Amino acid sequence: MKIFAHRGYSSLYPENTMIAFKKAYEASSDGIELDVQLTKDGEVVIIHDEEVDRTTDKSGLVCEFTLKELKELNAGIKFPNITPFTQIPTFEEYCQWVKTTNLITNVELKTGVIYYQELEKKTIDIIVKYNLEKKVIISSFNHLSLIDTAKYNQELLLAALVEHTGLKNAGYYCKKFGFSFFHPSYKSLNHEMVEECNKHGIQLNVWTVNTQEEIDYCRLLKINGIITNFPKEAREYINSLKEKSELGLV
Repeated sequence: MKIFAHRGYSSLYPENTMIAFKKAYEASSDGIELDVQLTKDGEVVIIHDEEVDRTTDKSGLVCEFTLKELKELNAGIKFPNITPFTQIPTFEEYCQWVKTTNLITNVELKTGVIYYQELEKKTIDIIVKYNLEKKVIISSFNHLSLIDTAKYNQELLLAALVEHTGLKNAGYYCKKFGFSFFHPSYKSLNHEMVEECNKHGIQLNVWTVNTQEEIDYCRLLKINGIITNFPKEAREYINSLKEKSELGLV
């Protein structure tokens, strides 16, 4: 079961920043989940919310700032003891770094609230520039964005994100539209969903799995991957279970 660090090591470091990504790598994560949007001048940047209010020292929509203006915002405002100032990274900055690692990157296209023009193509162009096609999963709540992604590049693996309510017949749905992964909330996870996805050859990565009990349940269902705010703690817990299993204690 793979461990994806949700927005990087977001429980201890400013989410969706380079320090959070690097700390997730140091914590032996298998992958990183991040979110991309477009600036006013059309640059691909990594940030979760459509507004900068929650994670920076300013307010307004991401798409209302130029890249230069966004770079002046402090994305580490909630973690003053960790870093006095850290920037919102561009997706290209991230790719320049991650290409030197063995990490898988789950890139979420944030097109569900604002449909950014050409976000799919611009994101793919950067992925291809750094030869990361085989190390990336593209996900989105807007499944039309996934279909559009496939038009630009058929090599990339696609993942259908859904809200907390889940989706019945998700395996059939994903297979029909060419999605290799289904990404449900942990809150909607159940045996029926897993069996139906397995039947159609669809892998599951589940969000957001943050407790030992949730990890145990995902392991029981043989989930392919978990997306967590606590990658170091998840790795240590899973390793401890493996050690106990090898010793015949579980």
